[in-house]
Amino acid sequence: MPAVAGPSFLALQVRDLARAAAFYETRLGLHRAPASPPGAVVFTTSPVPFAVRESQPGVDLDATSPRPGNGVALWMAADDAQGLHDTLVAADVPILAAPVDGPFGRQFTFADPDGYAVTVHEQA
Repeated sequence: MPAVAGPSFLALQVRDLARAAAFYETRLGLHRAPASPPGAVVFTTSPVPFAVRESQPGVDLDATSPRPGNGVALWMAADDAQGLHDTLVAADVPILAAPVDGPFGRQFTFADPDGYAVTVHEQA
């Protein structure tokens, strides 16, 4: 039986591509890939590439409740979760869950400019 190996790409549909790409670059320190398809910005994340992209026709991010991606858990690894948290707080980025020590190390959750909940964790 054919089998799926696992996630190989992750993209968030956003309201404003330039704003979302700038947020992930300047606030999270992600680096743009050398090439991206039209209407998207791909970052050189590992092990799975991550991108922000223009919303597809028929997708209304304002109609999602309580926020886009509700029900999906998006986790990103960081070398200093607490330091990133403090930097995001200083930049007035909404924090949805304060830092705690969890099963995947220090972790917290913030809302990106489109309202997606993103959890950052530090490897224990």
